[in-house]
Amino acid sequence: MDTLTHTLMGGTIVGLAAIDPTIEPLSVGFASVIVGASLIPDIDTVMKMKNNAVYITHHRGITHSLPFTFFIWPVLLTALSVLLFDLPALNMYLWIQFAVFLHVFVDIFNSYGTQALRPITHTWIQLSVINTIDIPIIIMHVLFFILWYFGISPVTLFIVLYLVMFIYYVTRFFIQSYLKKQVEHLLPNEYIKRVFCMPTIRFFEWRIVTVAQSSYYVGRSFRGQILFYDRFTKSPPIEEERFNSIKQDKNFKAFTFFSSIYTYEVTDISEDIVEIRYIDLRYLKEGHYPFVCIMHVNRHTNEVEHSYTGWVFSESKLQKKLAEN
Repeated sequence: MDTLTHTLMGGTIVGLAAIDPTIEPLSVGFASVIVGASLIPDIDTVMKMKNNAVYITHHRGITHSLPFTFFIWPVLLTALSVLLFDLPALNMYLWIQFAVFLHVFVDIFNSYGTQALRPITHTWIQLSVINTIDIPIIIMHVLFFILWYFGISPVTLFIVLYLVMFIYYVTRFFIQSYLKKQVEHLLPNEYIKRVFCMPTIRFFEWRIVTVAQSSYYVGRSFRGQILFYDRFTKSPPIEEERFNSIKQDKNFKAFTFFSSIYTYEVTDISEDIVEIRYIDLRYLKEGHYPFVCIMHVNRHTNEVEHSYTGWVFSESKLQKKLAEN
């Protein structure tokens, strides 16, 4: 989820802490630590300062893993809460644990996902039913604080809020399941291997990517009606010698590590250079696929001379970033 939502969720836990007689939930120390615990798994965002490849490979990885969720973050923040604010260690550990777990748990429901079961498996868990920025969820949390301000018990509000959110999540799962069945009806002559159905910031609008036997279909759903915009025929594998070279490139590794479904295009740039462009098909927006990996490969040696991966929303910016790399 986005930073605002995680912060608001941390605030609701502060309200729930009214049930704990050993805690003063509205104290600066307790509230700061709990909201910090709700945000700390995303500390890996600082890796973006290094480069996109590092960020894409590691964001929502180890900081959202089992050891960090259930041990490292709770122990570290509990120690700080005791040293800085003299708060009770056991109670703080439990509240911090809950805040960190809630952060990681809600992240698995969007399209980006997390490696929440690492080190058992490095598989990305991406349930794709809630958008990273979900307006109804934000509104529900804002109402929580408004009603709390007017005197309603925050414990009662917490129970009601998360019961409503549970129903909301289940509803989103049913919508997603319905849309997947609709795809099968729209493509009766295709052998469908997989359907990616991903939410957008608009409640009734979903991204649709269908993997068929020999093609990819890319479109959107509007209030249950599905419209396909693009169809890509699956490209044959890149020749082995060239692929063995590009698969060592850090940007290519990052892209294929994160991307669930993609195609590629090969374009002659000059007598010596070939451009290989990998395109993530999940993020079509206004006729453009913004998440890409571009490699300029020497035609004769198959060495990658320049490469870039990341989010780019115009061709001119893409070429500029490629030149910078």
